[in-house]
Amino acid sequence: MTKYDAPALDKGLDILEFLSSQSIPQSQLEIANGISRKPNEIYRMLINLEKRGYIVKDPASGKFSLTLRLFHLAHHHSPVDIMVKASEMHMQNLAYCINQSVHLAVLHHNKLMIIAQVQSQTPVSLSVEIGSLFPLAKTVSGKITLAHLKEENRKQILTLCDDYQAMKASEKKALLNELQDIKKHSCICNKSMLTEGITDFAAPIFNMHQEMIAVLAVSTLTSQMRKLVTAEEIENEILKTVHKIRESLGIIK
Repeated sequence: MTKYDAPALDKGLDILEFLSSQSIPQSQLEIANGISRKPNEIYRMLINLEKRGYIVKDPASGKFSLTLRLFHLAHHHSPVDIMVKASEMHMQNLAYCINQSVHLAVLHHNKLMIIAQVQSQTPVSLSVEIGSLFPLAKTVSGKITLAHLKEENRKQILTLCDDYQAMKASEKKALLNELQDIKKHSCICNKSMLTEGITDFAAPIFNMHQEMIAVLAVSTLTSQMRKLVTAEEIENEILKTVHKIRESLGIIK
């Protein structure tokens, strides 16, 4: 593969990666030493990176630092932003329809991360902070996520999950059996393992390759069940909303 090498690109990426690892601006000599290059080797690259707005040179010290351009590029069309935008309106309609709070979660390393939430308009409702992290093995959404991972990926992630590692061998076996059962269902309903008096509903959202990309979930006070809405109604409306989200993402027509 050496015939496809791009020395100039490598040099530019080395500079950006080095500057991203430094907490203070760096001189041309410091950058060169940091990436094992000679100062004259990187001069033109520094000029071009500055011209394109990736780095900025301090007029007083002559040292370089990263701008926010890379941050902007990384977040301009991130998968999370696209998912949230495609789901927002449908989540609002779902929350209004069933009088319950709705949230959207994705896998983040070995945790479940909440990326969006719509709160119920009822006087008493549940709220989950966006950005919150939850254990995979102790939440309905987390179990759905684990259930739909490839076996190799699931094993790798479970080795990093403290909750799973703390389980007895019999508990681990029971969880793995439960995950196999979860894969057979389009929507799961269970009492919360983290908070007493809460019932959780969740359904996976798949991409066009049938890979799970997010989980749509509803957490309701168990005492409100049947008074405001039945479990069957919640499950039906969640599945309808999953379908609409996939349509908004262009996965299905």
